[in-house]
Amino acid sequence: MAQEDVFKKIVSHCKEYGFVFPSSEIYDGLAAVYDYGQNGVELKNNIKQYWWQSMVLLHENIVGLDASIFMHPTVWKASGHVDAFNDPLIDNRDSKKRYRADNLIEDQIAKYDDKIEKEVTKAAKRFGESFDEAKFKGTNPRVLENQQRKDALHTRYTAAMQGPDLAELKQIILDEGIVDPISGTKNWTDVRQFNLMFSTEMGSLSEATNKIYLRPETAQGIFVNYLNVQKTGRMKLPFGIAQIGKAFRNEIVARQFVFRMREFEQMEMQFFCQPGTEMKWFEYWKKVRLAWHEALGMGAENYRYHDHEKLAHYANAATDIEFKMPFGFKEVEGIHSRTDYDLSQHEKFSSRSIKYFDPDTEQSYTPFDVETSIGVDRMFLSVLCYAFQEEKLDNGENRVVLRLPEALAPVKCAVFPLDKKDGLPEIAHEIVDDLKFHFNTHYGDPKDSIGKRYRRQDAIGTPFCVTVDHDTPNDHKVTVRFRDTMEQERVDINDLRLLIEERVSITTVLKRLAKEIEGLDK
Repeated sequence: MAQEDVFKKIVSHCKEYGFVFPSSEIYDGLAAVYDYGQNGVELKNNIKQYWWQSMVLLHENIVGLDASIFMHPTVWKASGHVDAFNDPLIDNRDSKKRYRADNLIEDQIAKYDDKIEKEVTKAAKRFGESFDEAKFKGTNPRVLENQQRKDALHTRYTAAMQGPDLAELKQIILDEGIVDPISGTKNWTDVRQFNLMFSTEMGSLSEATNKIYLRPETAQGIFVNYLNVQKTGRMKLPFGIAQIGKAFRNEIVARQFVFRMREFEQMEMQFFCQPGTEMKWFEYWKKVRLAWHEALGMGAENYRYHDHEKLAHYANAATDIEFKMPFGFKEVEGIHSRTDYDLSQHEKFSSRSIKYFDPDTEQSYTPFDVETSIGVDRMFLSVLCYAFQEEKLDNGENRVVLRLPEALAPVKCAVFPLDKKDGLPEIAHEIVDDLKFHFNTHYGDPKDSIGKRYRRQDAIGTPFCVTVDHDTPNDHKVTVRFRDTMEQERVDINDLRLLIEERVSITTVLKRLAKEIEGLDK
């Protein structure tokens, strides 16, 4: 099945099972804005909890913050967003659709990678165990040709983005023969810059209003509060400030479901350090953040680093952690060395000193900053893309299962009475009432067959199903069914909590991550 079809199924599954709904759907929706349903909000909250605890519990020198969405407009002038927060956009005259020019070119680069991978896959199948991939890539004419084209395009694209050189970006699109996916034509307009910030007005009278912005990132709320946190918390460098919050961008080319939205949520941590140590901490946080992802068990092969060729105006180093989505490797998290740009700018525009006094050196200076920033919604999507599977069972039936990391699953356990007789529902309710204080537990009404109830829980990713049957009143045991293997085990009711909690607790994942971090610290 084509990956595009898989992605369509994931999107459909999200709506059918209460994960994500189009916003204002009864009014035909609002483009690139989505609501999280009853299962989606639980999964999203679990992701945020895992991130938050990994920051503030596992690191003694990181604290939290929740800054307001509305900020003084000069904040965004100081940060550079008013003048430089732009995307290069291009229109197709035939389809009347608008695209990001950089995305069109990056997709073209990815096509060369796909061509190379196809040649490698065919050769590996042909030669079997004797296949030498490195030698093949270094000698095969078609592979070499595609690699040369890719390298030439990449070099040209990187140079064009430094300006950016908008005319050159258009010329690259024309020279590569990139066509509009809807019209199939190359009838392109010139590339233009478009600012992505939403603006509004604050004030009671129209003549006395002030223009303000919905924040396009959460980081600036940390920067303008950095000294408040440092002084009130008596923090010593290095230290970090973590924040989870909404951000807003007027995305003209919003696509790929919740991957790119106009209203989204970020999990950001700004790590302040002594000047000259920022690259050491940059490398450290690259490794820690990759370990955070891998601790969920979604396959190390599905992650990779991607270093930025074109750096943001505030950065001296930048790396993305990319995840293999159905539509290719895409960014889920960014790690940036932002230097002292932001704090220096706010000091300049506010005319207030926000330097740090170092008690060890008895000097005052502006700290440098390393940022880790992950999109909650992108992380949510990557988890779903990994978890969604269609299986053909031995009995010929099909099942759709979400193999979610157990600690992130919206519902950890579902309890089913086999039927409505012999006090089975009462026993099931007692089990739910005991377990619900420890993890999210649902009661499953016996109106449907046990098989249908199992399938429903498989579809929302519930790791454990517990069935109360007619033997339970006598032996005080229930049948536990495991989501991934569908195996069943007879378990004493008193042992249920420990059996399940150890598997579904975020603490279990945090302990695994803590060991990885300890290894990095040595």
